[in-house]
Amino acid sequence: MKKKLIIDVDTGVDDAQAIMVALAAPDVEILGITCSHGNTPLENALKNTLRVLKVCNRLDIPVYRGCQKPLLARKQHAGDYHGKDGLGDVPDPDAPDLELVQKRKAVQAMIKIANQNPGEVTLVAMAPLTNLAVAVQLDPSFPKKLKALYLMGGNINSRGNTTACGEFNFVADPEAAYVVLDRYTCPTFIASWEFSCRNSLPWSFCDQMLAQGTEKAAFMKKISTLSMTKAKSADYQKEITEGKGFNSCDTYAMAAAIDNTIITESEEVAVTVELEGKYTRGMMVLDYIEQMKKKHKAVIIKKVDLEKFKQMLVNSLK
Repeated sequence: MKKKLIIDVDTGVDDAQAIMVALAAPDVEILGITCSHGNTPLENALKNTLRVLKVCNRLDIPVYRGCQKPLLARKQHAGDYHGKDGLGDVPDPDAPDLELVQKRKAVQAMIKIANQNPGEVTLVAMAPLTNLAVAVQLDPSFPKKLKALYLMGGNINSRGNTTACGEFNFVADPEAAYVVLDRYTCPTFIASWEFSCRNSLPWSFCDQMLAQGTEKAAFMKKISTLSMTKAKSADYQKEITEGKGFNSCDTYAMAAAIDNTIITESEEVAVTVELEGKYTRGMMVLDYIEQMKKKHKAVIIKKVDLEKFKQMLVNSLK
């Protein structure tokens, strides 16, 4: 039986790569892609998602309009890394029209899909978690109907990439991240910022992967030129906790959702999000001493099989 996915994105370059990995996986069925504010404003995230689906000849997959701003936080984007448009500022004059976006809103779509496929749907969340927080407010039973939740976000060693102690997806909507980590009691797997840094891809592999001579590889090369140039800069490399290479953050969560055996080291721990700290707002807190007495533990991914991961990326651009 095919794995059924809902993918929640704020489509920047790494989301695009993650979507392409899912589309290339033979045993995966994408039931819907929900879009959120995040790397880029919501309208861009919708356009970018359609662009990715078009290059993969999969415009049949429904795309839904989600939340355009955080629950309480001030809106912020990551244009300096992903480009103002979210996909490297290389516009496509023949981009699909936003008319293709479904009339049903993202949160309603998530709930409906889970109701139609109880216990069968894995939700892969790679954006600020606003859509997920609103979904559980509207339908408190929604998380119980999911098979699992895989998310890219948060941090495990208090190293930030947006604030001193905060990773972008969590900092962009800390209240939503708090709600999700508190109320989603389905099996939860977290690909954190530092983990993705430590499992970054060698530049030589990236060059090889992008030189495959296919339309998909040409598309990925075009949209990732800006972020790869940025990632090679000395300033950016200081942020990379270990290893020098390209960090395709969101794709790690997607790869683990598609094939759980890719995870070679993990730990289970209760987690929450700091909402009040002057320097730590949006930081993920790991409760190793079980002070919070939380029954639900998240699986924190520590290491993945990089060879398997690389093969998934290569296959996605064939």
